[in-house]
Amino acid sequence: MTAPGGGLTLPRILFGGDYNPEQWPREVWAEDLKLMVEAGVSLVTVGIFSWACVEPREGEYDFEWFDRVMDNLAGAGIGVSLATMTASPPPWLSHRYPQILPERADGTRLWPGARQHYCPSSPVYRQHAGRLVEQLATRYAQHPALAMWHIGNEYGCHTRQCFCDVSADDFRRWLRERYGDLDALNVAWSTTFWSQRYDDWAEIYPPRAAPTFGNPAHLLDFARFSDDAILACYQTERDILRRHSPRIPVTTNFIGLVHKPIDSYRWAAEQDVVSLDSYPDPYDPRAHVEAAFGYDLVRAARSGQPWLLMEQAPSAVNWRERNAPKPAGVMRLWSWQAVAQGADAVLFFQWRQAAGGAEKFHSAMVPHGGPDTRTYREIQALGRELAAAAEIAGTRVRVDVALLHDWDNWRAVEGAAHPAVLDLMEAHRAHYGPLFDAGISCDVVPPSADLSGYRMVVVPNLYLLRGDDARRLTEYVAGGGHLVVSFFSGIVDECERVHLGGYPAPLRDVLGLRVDEFWPLPVDGTVALDLTGLGAAGVGAAGLGAAGLDSARLDSAGVGAAGLDSARLDSAGLGAAGLGVDGLDVAGRRSRGTVWSERVETEGAEVVATFADGDLAGGPAITRHAYGRGVAWYLGTRPEPDAMRALLDRVRADAGVVPVLPGLPAGVQAVIRHGTDHAYLFLLNHGSEPARIPLPVPGVDLLGESPEPVAQVALPARGVAVLRQPTA
Repeated sequence: MTAPGGGLTLPRILFGGDYNPEQWPREVWAEDLKLMVEAGVSLVTVGIFSWACVEPREGEYDFEWFDRVMDNLAGAGIGVSLATMTASPPPWLSHRYPQILPERADGTRLWPGARQHYCPSSPVYRQHAGRLVEQLATRYAQHPALAMWHIGNEYGCHTRQCFCDVSADDFRRWLRERYGDLDALNVAWSTTFWSQRYDDWAEIYPPRAAPTFGNPAHLLDFARFSDDAILACYQTERDILRRHSPRIPVTTNFIGLVHKPIDSYRWAAEQDVVSLDSYPDPYDPRAHVEAAFGYDLVRAARSGQPWLLMEQAPSAVNWRERNAPKPAGVMRLWSWQAVAQGADAVLFFQWRQAAGGAEKFHSAMVPHGGPDTRTYREIQALGRELAAAAEIAGTRVRVDVALLHDWDNWRAVEGAAHPAVLDLMEAHRAHYGPLFDAGISCDVVPPSADLSGYRMVVVPNLYLLRGDDARRLTEYVAGGGHLVVSFFSGIVDECERVHLGGYPAPLRDVLGLRVDEFWPLPVDGTVALDLTGLGAAGVGAAGLGAAGLDSARLDSAGVGAAGLDSARLDSAGLGAAGLGVDGLDVAGRRSRGTVWSERVETEGAEVVATFADGDLAGGPAITRHAYGRGVAWYLGTRPEPDAMRALLDRVRADAGVVPVLPGLPAGVQAVIRHGTDHAYLFLLNHGSEPARIPLPVPGVDLLGESPEPVAQVALPARGVAVLRQPTA
């Protein structure tokens, strides 16, 4: 099970959740173990918030009760993801050392009484946290229950940045290491603007509350520093654990699916396996799509390595304005969705629903009503299913499409004093959603990733673009790739300085255009688009672009190279040129653009769509540029969903990207995980209607009753099938 630095090798899909026995009398512990065994629990996270119980007074430790917990779990055959207990400092620590408490930008001090009440830069906090971790590692490194270490908890959830004097000193140290001298910093920060030039490091503070817009480069560097300060807390604890137990893997749990303060790509390199907490909203009909984006990112963060779903809710959470329970079947469906998209663990917060405290109305595997409840019965059933599908563990998802996400860009593009307020996650959903609906699996990767293995790369609003990354994108297209770039990309460098020479300067050659002027739309405003050119641009004899559609890819979709007529292409989920959602003919019709428009001047690019009204009427809105052996598309607006789907369908057809399973009913997701001996096709019905799915290759349903291969699957609403198939 252990492979530090290289991930985990698991014999099964892990199943369990956070276990907090300190919340309960000891007589309850025996029932906990009995119910865990009945439910098939194989791993529990213990000790997340136990610091005050194991160190009730400074330097005085009481591990007797925790020894018993660990021994009980080992006796029941249940593994432990042992937390370092440092996520919530005990009251005595902040009482004796109030300098550990964090401060907001306006100087407000955050006091104990909740959790995560510490300044990440505080040497006092780190010293006490490290001392506790030494105790834990010394005591439990050889314990038979120990399966992995869980460091901290949901880093950056509440204390994302600290603006106190301790953080100010640490920030200055960080800046000296980054820039070396003040001259370099002044250039990077463009401090000649607004008389901000610094002559002494002591003159630099965190970007505290100020009269108006802050310096963008200052703000961006402080976001980077804050991420590094939190990461340093994690690294301090990890290094202690590695010293005592080098063969025990370490992880920590990311939150929010994608969390702006924490750069998951950088953090993933510091872990043995990546873990994620996922809390989709049952009231949101597209919640599973947003979750899918997060799963594709966390899987790609360690190059496709299986990851751990560390937390999810069995039913309702407690922190939204309206906390919907998960209807029957949804918890199962969403759990299997995580597995389909690469998870090798399905864990929950928490095991037993708390009787008191701030999260007492957050659902748990064992609710307030005990085991005779719908939730616990569904937990038991899911545990049995995961055990029956143990062979899936370790298999991987393969994809042909990448969508680029970058943390520095996220922090920069949403800054103030821009032509318009942009929401990068909204932009990602607008580009990712149509691909998901078309049955296309993606990797969500940074611009620095190796893109050579992808047939198609999508770039939403990559405002901050480093020179090396721009060259990488250009080389990707020149080598035969298909690139889609949305507006307000390639505008500034890593110091928030504009790339001069006409927007988007580092991408002008590959895109074959120049943006003369930004023209953002009013709030909720739209602009008419003429999509006449979408069906005709770059069309070959088969109605597809010449580059990228090879016979092997078509054969894998059940479409022979000799039969490239529109009906055959529709069956492959490609659609003939100009066809979009369900065969919707967008060629020759009008659509609407949203959010943005701009004055585009082509420099070799072909105009695919034009603005059809307003001040930019007749000007290019969407372009296509053949470059080297590939093609680069540019969107000078955000097309409404139908048109975006049609456009991305067209690009993926040119690129030879086909769905996992063509012709799926709306709402049905299909993903394949590949192993050495078998492939595993997951079918998940997120829709409200039953669906019947014919299978091009028969398979054995691991969740079904028959050991015989089936040629079609009947999926009820919220239904799941997992089919073992021969490898291709």
